[in-house]
Amino acid sequence: MSWNPALEPGCPDEVSLDSIETLIIPRARDLGSFEVMRALPAPKRQMVGPFIFFDQAGPAEFLTGQGVDIRPHPHIGLGTVTYLYQGDFHHRDSIGTDQVILPGAVNWMVAGKGVTHSERTSEQGRKGPHSLFGIQTWIALPESHEDMDAVFEHHEKKSLPQFDDGGVSARLILGHAYGETAPATMYSDTFYLDVVLEAGARFPLPDDHEDRGIYVTQGSVLISGQEFTSGRMMVFRPGDKITVAAGAQGARILALGGETLNGPRHIWWNFVASSRERIEQAKEEWRAAKWGQGLFALPPGDDHEFIPLP
Repeated sequence: MSWNPALEPGCPDEVSLDSIETLIIPRARDLGSFEVMRALPAPKRQMVGPFIFFDQAGPAEFLTGQGVDIRPHPHIGLGTVTYLYQGDFHHRDSIGTDQVILPGAVNWMVAGKGVTHSERTSEQGRKGPHSLFGIQTWIALPESHEDMDAVFEHHEKKSLPQFDDGGVSARLILGHAYGETAPATMYSDTFYLDVVLEAGARFPLPDDHEDRGIYVTQGSVLISGQEFTSGRMMVFRPGDKITVAAGAQGARILALGGETLNGPRHIWWNFVASSRERIEQAKEEWRAAKWGQGLFALPPGDDHEFIPLP
């Protein structure tokens, strides 16, 4: 598929460093068995489009019998997107979902007014030494959907639109880009792409979205002759035509963005909301632990423990 015929081989790169509105260097968080790199929210940038949280988990190695055990915990006002390069997660939530996610597939859980979920390495995954490398992001919901009931969607790798051309292999995880639409239900204008670039290959970001950024997960990219290595997020000036080129070792990036929301969001722990009152209500209900009597219940099959309110 010629997914971007406007990009001619060898056409000049007109991107300047001034087009980078914000450069984000993630901060590391040690979770004991593995490390997380958090790019969003950042001190100078809360969101990229509706994306309000961006965590890189791993790469990490586990011995037989070991794995990740993220106990049941709550969310409001957001959708969580789980996308793995290596390993697996066994997802359970309070609306009854019981789903193992593998590399290349998408888990999309919309918390709405309230949901609880857990994420653990599957029993199958613990049967031998294994790796974990993936990204979890949160997308803040527009005010019109903050009170919706929680929903969950799982989409296999083969259902996601794929673009392959000129040393570029791109998979559309969420939203719309280049005339294609990913299957997950979105509640605001969004795009999210997994892009693999051969050495020297050039990738133009979609130009029909208000807010756009990239995160380098492997290798490096060149922008106006300057190299940006893995673990860097660049957010670009709205309206500029943006093309990035892979470095000598190639690159793997995530491109993300969409329409900005009508205002900033309040964030506390696992809660996102347009008002502090919503967060205070969620805090009180989680602290009370009256499962099934308000906003929160524990996931069926994983209800023997939970993460207490900080």
